[in-house]
Amino acid sequence: MAGRLMFKKFGLLLLFVVAMLLGSGPAAFAVTPIDVVMEDRAGVLDRNTLVPAIAALEFHSPTKLVLYTYNGSAADNLNEEVLRFARAEHPDWISPDGQKWADGLFIFAIDPVGRHVGTYMGEDRKVSLEQRDDIQNAAKDLLRDAQWTDGAIAGVRRGAELINQPWYQSAAFLVTAWVTGAAAALGAAALLITRAITRAGSRKELERGDQSYASVSTELDITELNASTIPESSSYGSSVLEKHRTFLNRYNATTGLSNRVHALTRKALGRRSNRKLVREYADAAAELDALDDVIADSNALLNKFTTWPTAWDRQLAPFRSDLAGLEQLLSKRHGQGDSATAAALRSFRDESLREMERWTAALADGSITPEMALDNLRDRRSQLSARLKNHADTVIEGLAKTDREAKLMRTDMENAQEGTDRHRQRTYEPSILGTVYPSYYFFSVPAFSSGLNTGVGSVNAARGGGGTTGYGSSGGSFSGSGSSSSF
Repeated sequence: MAGRLMFKKFGLLLLFVVAMLLGSGPAAFAVTPIDVVMEDRAGVLDRNTLVPAIAALEFHSPTKLVLYTYNGSAADNLNEEVLRFARAEHPDWISPDGQKWADGLFIFAIDPVGRHVGTYMGEDRKVSLEQRDDIQNAAKDLLRDAQWTDGAIAGVRRGAELINQPWYQSAAFLVTAWVTGAAAALGAAALLITRAITRAGSRKELERGDQSYASVSTELDITELNASTIPESSSYGSSVLEKHRTFLNRYNATTGLSNRVHALTRKALGRRSNRKLVREYADAAAELDALDDVIADSNALLNKFTTWPTAWDRQLAPFRSDLAGLEQLLSKRHGQGDSATAAALRSFRDESLREMERWTAALADGSITPEMALDNLRDRRSQLSARLKNHADTVIEGLAKTDREAKLMRTDMENAQEGTDRHRQRTYEPSILGTVYPSYYFFSVPAFSSGLNTGVGSVNAARGGGGTTGYGSSGGSFSGSGSSSSF
């Protein structure tokens, strides 16, 4: 109680100090731009949307705003281009001595073709390089989606917040003042929140593990019976039986894990080390649950028992899912849906759907064996993997502008496949092919999509991470405050 009272008093004192500090600061202006100049040479801005939105923004000091766009190239230096244009068309944007940007000026520039964004300010309006990056970054997500007008508004809005911002409104001051008084409380609260989140996560994993473990335990005798009649002469059957030979040992190990995690108290479930233990139990039980389904399907399909059609449908399901997800993948931004490799994927999808119907009919009339049907499915999935890899090259070529960017994307695409493999070491694909072959053997559509998303993020981060501050060979001695970066 005493500690709580002391903390409350300290908090009140801190609020008083902050109030005094705020009261001692100079009054901040809240003024709309004194002038707005639009030089939309790229023709990408919607004046009807932009003008009223910009006019409603409030700056801390009277500011002349310039919006400049032009169609350049990835190799261009936007800073140099903005200076060239100002010298040729708007010398009033430059200081009388020709070395700086004019006082009171804020230029926001976009090159939609070269994918650059830049910010330039007079000496009385300049901000730090980090804040210029902040202004540019505020627009980049919208600019990446070709939302040029909204991107310009977002960037200018952030500029209005940061240009000549009073010291007592700065993030550094506010964070310092807040952290000073709240650190102890936040530390305690963070600990409680972390433990609560960990406990909730442990319970969820425990529930997942119990569900799988109960399923395996209930069907243990059936699993053993199914395994006893799988034909060892089948290449697929023998591979599944290899997995089954360790089934009982793994089940006993999972039982031991179950006993350990169920002995944990509520408090113990809030510890990270114990959450890891519970997840280990859940993963082990889930893999056993998947394996006993594969054993049952192998027995039904390879022996052509009455339930073979259901077992066969489960073998087709992963491939059907991949084919169904192709269109969504190809319609993604940067998915290169109009390319030749995309057309090849669509053609392959349509042909594969027909082939699966043919295999099923051939299985039913006995013209092919289950092993032949599984071989056909394996070959088709391998062909899809090869076509996805070809399309990955198309996607990389379409997005990457440099060898470094291409290498980043290629690494992310490859890691997506390997990441799927690492994931399936815990929860592998519950199919005969998924059991016989390592999961990285097939390049799935979800893995491709994940690699594409990661690759695009890596390229965008690389482009946004390095800003350009110089004005190129034609800039001469010009040293106005400004920089640009890629998006």
